Amino acid sequence: MRYFSIYIPDQKTNPSGPLTGKKREEMDQFVEASLKRGEFLSGGGFLSIKQHGAVVRRTNGKNVVIDGPYAESKELLGGFAMLEYASREAAIEGAKRFLEVAGDGECVTYQIMEPTTHA
Repeated sequence: MRYFSIYIPDQKTNPSGPLTGKKREEMDQFVEASLKRGEFLSGGGFLSIKQHGAVVRRTNGKNVVIDGPYAESKELLGGFAMLEYASREAAIEGAKRFLEVAGDGECVTYQIMEPTTHA
């Protein structure tokens, strides 16, 4: 089963930003091990939304693009991953392993609907 996971770092104890040094090496090793187990399909960390992102909002048929800086957010996303696990429980265990490397924060993991086939 495929899962989509987002990482929300705890901004008080683990502010988001590019990984460097030992932390970068640990994350690279984690991803490599996840690839070998067939769990990691794709993913990556995000650059600062304040400098590199935008919010696109649609209301009453009209699109509005909002460029940063944004009002303070307590849940800035740190990264995402597309994952493959045999069960929900395995996905939860994978999130726990990821947080051991990434640090304080949350992993929100969604199972992706599989396409239905019609006979």
